[in-house]
Amino acid sequence: MELLEAMNVIENQSWLEAPSETLAGAVSKVLTRPTGGPTKLDDFLNGVWFGHPLHPMLTDIPIGAWTVTLAMDGIETLTGRAERNTGADIALGAGILGAVASAMTGAAQWQYTIGRQRRLGLSHALLNVAALGLYSASLVYRLNGKRGAGKLTALIGYGFMAVGAYIGGDLAYGQRLGVTHIPEQEIPEDWQPTLADDELREGDLQRVTIADVPVLLVRQQGHIYALADTCAHLGGPLSEGTLGECSVTCPWHGSRFRLSDGAILNGPATFPQPIYETRVRDGKIEVRPSSPHPQV
Repeated sequence: MELLEAMNVIENQSWLEAPSETLAGAVSKVLTRPTGGPTKLDDFLNGVWFGHPLHPMLTDIPIGAWTVTLAMDGIETLTGRAERNTGADIALGAGILGAVASAMTGAAQWQYTIGRQRRLGLSHALLNVAALGLYSASLVYRLNGKRGAGKLTALIGYGFMAVGAYIGGDLAYGQRLGVTHIPEQEIPEDWQPTLADDELREGDLQRVTIADVPVLLVRQQGHIYALADTCAHLGGPLSEGTLGECSVTCPWHGSRFRLSDGAILNGPATFPQPIYETRVRDGKIEVRPSSPHPQV
């Protein structure tokens, strides 16, 4: 309960708004094009090539490495034997490198947040930067023969890292940062009528709702495409986006998906859009899931 109350205190800190907006703007200037849309570096850091966000995997490196350091430092302290000093120091250094990589991918992901996500993300980042600073100081102490100070600094750093990791867990599982935002509910398996065929003009982006699932309908070059309207990245409405050649771009953060199969053409989305089969029957556009069906 105390941790949940602390989270509520953090999310209500209005003073975090100004610095978070400034920092997010600075990150976006580096990682996005002046004309809008992500760069290849932004796609790389967000894990578009990887199939899901890269940041969660990289966070395991400093957490694991610094846990090894903590364990080896504890054994040395309890036994008075220094055989594990080198292992503790190597693990500490590996954790520092992993933390830098994790911070870069985390910043790329965080730049697209707003509101509570952004405030919690900034708190998460500040705690982890503090942990990184303490572990860096610990390494300097150790290299200069001051192992007692190095172990104490690392212990404090572990506390900062643990609290930061707790907030990171809330961002991922509570705030759904980095997970797909495609609705969990699915449309029925059989053909579902939507619009009259003549209501969907060439180049239109129209949103329809089927069994509470928002679906995007597009007619391009005479072909009718249907995709999930809710962007997998952070839930933007694709029907309010931009139609390109065989693609649609989300209006919120510039993720671009191929109309024919929902594949990601550029991020920051890391999950493809679900697509649906379409047909025209009795003057109505009908839609059903794209999984294999018997001929009807």
